Amino acid sequence: MSVYRIANNQLRTTQILGIKTESRTVKTFTFKDRKCAKAKPGQFLMLWIPGVDEIPLSIMNGDGNDMVEVAVRNVGEATNALHNMKIGEIIGLRGPFGNSFTLRSGNVLLVGGGTGVAPLLFLARKLVNRASRLVFVIGAKTKDELLYISELEKLCSRKRLIAATEDGSYGAKCLATTPLDSLLQKEHFSMVYTCGPEQMMCKVVALAKRYKIDLEASLERLMRCAIGLCGSCVIGRYRVCRDGPVFTKERLGEFEAEFGVSKRNFDGRKVPLG
Repeated sequence: MSVYRIANNQLRTTQILGIKTESRTVKTFTFKDRKCAKAKPGQFLMLWIPGVDEIPLSIMNGDGNDMVEVAVRNVGEATNALHNMKIGEIIGLRGPFGNSFTLRSGNVLLVGGGTGVAPLLFLARKLVNRASRLVFVIGAKTKDELLYISELEKLCSRKRLIAATEDGSYGAKCLATTPLDSLLQKEHFSMVYTCGPEQMMCKVVALAKRYKIDLEASLERLMRCAIGLCGSCVIGRYRVCRDGPVFTKERLGEFEAEFGVSKRNFDGRKVPLG
């Protein structure tokens, strides 16, 4: 294990400095941490809720003032406990962990759904002065569940932000992957980045293969140790926490029998993705 990984694995404590409600189920939490503020887009941290549990979260932002942001969806005991915490309360941190997205120039396309928009927003902030054209496709079930729309419009411009909702309450009434086919027919992109529900990403990967475009996808798996020891996040021959969470379309092809199909539960058994 590298010295870098050992140093980042040390638990630090910090205070919650900001909490913003983004939707009925998602909140943005802000805190200070010198190490995680130096993270690259795509990397993640482990956040410890005292007396409850530790959870992996994509880093949404890091800046020169040591400030860090994460987006948290309320989906279980630990995230519910975090959602009920107040500004000033103490949390624990380890990280940053994992690899990061590759920064490309030229025309780039980002496709996100749910809280998968968070690491892509971090990436978009880094790409905006590098890419000649930045297009972002975002999807959700309803308008109220679309995350960070205002900031994405500022980064990409309203014309280059394509929104899709399943109920048609904002943007096109369709899945996020529906506009992609026609978009990729009309315009060439040097890279596609995607993060969100795995079935969505499977469709994005298939389109990237069809149009012969480079792609990187950020995967979510059950992570306990975050340093490649416990094996709870194994997919194919890879450990997502150590070898990912960002994978190229070529690596994704090595475990396509599992990608978008199954994951491992707390007992280590493969179970179907919901």
